[in-house]
Amino acid sequence: MLEADVRRVLATAALGHLATVLPDGGPHAVPVWVDPEGDRIAVMTGPDSRKARNLRRDPRVALSLTPLDNPFEPVIIRGRVAEWLEGDAAWAIVDRISTKYVGGPYPREQQRVVALIEVERQSVGMG
Repeated sequence: MLEADVRRVLATAALGHLATVLPDGGPHAVPVWVDPEGDRIAVMTGPDSRKARNLRRDPRVALSLTPLDNPFEPVIIRGRVAEWLEGDAAWAIVDRISTKYVGGPYPREQQRVVALIEVERQSVGMG
């Protein structure tokens, strides 16, 4: 279950940084747009992106978010991708996320899928 403080930050346009595992075991970190989806976290990406390939091979993730109203209280999450969404189900989430970050739906010229992250650990603050 997402903690209230974590959910609050996820509901804002705070930019996330998602870390995945490369084939050689090294880290791969990229900025991402995120949104809560029930008790999971939705992350959109291209179906053939490096992060999608990494996550299909190894679903473990670390995600950090810096709250816009208090950058000294970061949200840190560890979990794993539990489900992938494609098609209309994915586009509904993609458009919701895009509207939150840039004020409108995502361009249809680019394919998008949604990874739903099951949260295993979550913390708020620099402790």
